[in-house]
Amino acid sequence: MTSIYGPVTDWANDFDHGDPAYNERAHEIWAEFQASGCPVAHSERYDGLWAPFTHELVHEIAYDTEHFTSQGVVVNTGRPMIPPPVGPAPPITSDPPFHNVARRLLLPPFSPKVIAAWEPEVRRLCNELLDRMGEITPGESIVDGAVQYAQSIPVNVIARMLGFPTEDEEIFRGFVHDVLERINESPEERIAAMEGLDRYLDVQITEHRENPREDLTSYLLNVEIDGNKLSHEHVRGSIVLLLVAGIDTTWSAIGSSLWHLGTHPDDLQRLVAEPEVMMFALEEFLRAYAPVTMARLVKEDVDFHGCPMKANDWVLLPFPAANRDPAQFDRATEFVIDRQENRHGAFGLGIHRCLGSNLARLELKVAVEEFVKRFPKFSVDGDVTWSIGQIRGPRRLPLRVTATA
Repeated sequence: MTSIYGPVTDWANDFDHGDPAYNERAHEIWAEFQASGCPVAHSERYDGLWAPFTHELVHEIAYDTEHFTSQGVVVNTGRPMIPPPVGPAPPITSDPPFHNVARRLLLPPFSPKVIAAWEPEVRRLCNELLDRMGEITPGESIVDGAVQYAQSIPVNVIARMLGFPTEDEEIFRGFVHDVLERINESPEERIAAMEGLDRYLDVQITEHRENPREDLTSYLLNVEIDGNKLSHEHVRGSIVLLLVAGIDTTWSAIGSSLWHLGTHPDDLQRLVAEPEVMMFALEEFLRAYAPVTMARLVKEDVDFHGCPMKANDWVLLPFPAANRDPAQFDRATEFVIDRQENRHGAFGLGIHRCLGSNLARLELKVAVEEFVKRFPKFSVDGDVTWSIGQIRGPRRLPLRVTATA
């Protein structure tokens, strides 16, 4: 697995979010662009890439379905082979009007009432993971908040929702890595990696056809559009979306929140002393450490505020950068644990606002609450490794536990 590009030396004119330095220095890079007179990066990498970093510009592109298509949402060295309006992973890769039809199908299983019923199971899972960490000696023990905790929570929940074997969680994490991090390899290598995911899902879908049950996969196999059941490709594409988006985004949000608490002892102690402040802290974690950047493809040549975007150029939508724009938020670069007004875009802007937001909020809230309850004092102690690509979060997070409940 080798990048076809070298390291970035000029973020403005040779931008690459696939450079390992990007997510590690993201807050600093966004602030530099927002303070400059030209807050849009450009690159010839990926056969043409643009990246605006202000809330205003990100918002404008997110809502502009006339000039920008959702057919491709993960920037890579190739281009999507399944045309609009459906795209390879509906509804997130779908354009209007089909987008609305495909999105409506997925709303019932992610309604607030359905998701709320998962809270006891999520708490049980979090405590099981904490128990697995073994004997903890305060002041000496170091646990990995990402590997031993955050990464296992959403993967188990979404696997159970889909009716997939939870013992395959390492396979699922591999698929997520292939889709979201192996972006700067050759198109041939990427296609080969995707074929493994397709084969796995084909087996699961066939097994569900032969043995229907009460889960999300069977739901997709039975739901209809205008009296017709979904095509195999539609079902598989939607499962790709749910599997990938349901794992890495929440895993990254949980890890980033623990990273913050492990580097800001005052906020950790406030959360321990005043558990009720979590209702505000939850939204601030989402604003300040939003994990998700989406992408669009330019439909046809367009001049966007002086940027000569060409047909099929990629355009990143860094919602995390928009959330830290001083022109949009007071004290934008600070984490304000009890921030009262917080209309962040962590779940996206425009037609593709995350339909799994209820689940993500539940998992993040419970994961942080249970970790803090078990370990009321901890700090980051060691090198943190950050992800590569459009989902930002820690992949390794060494935390020294200095007090236990």
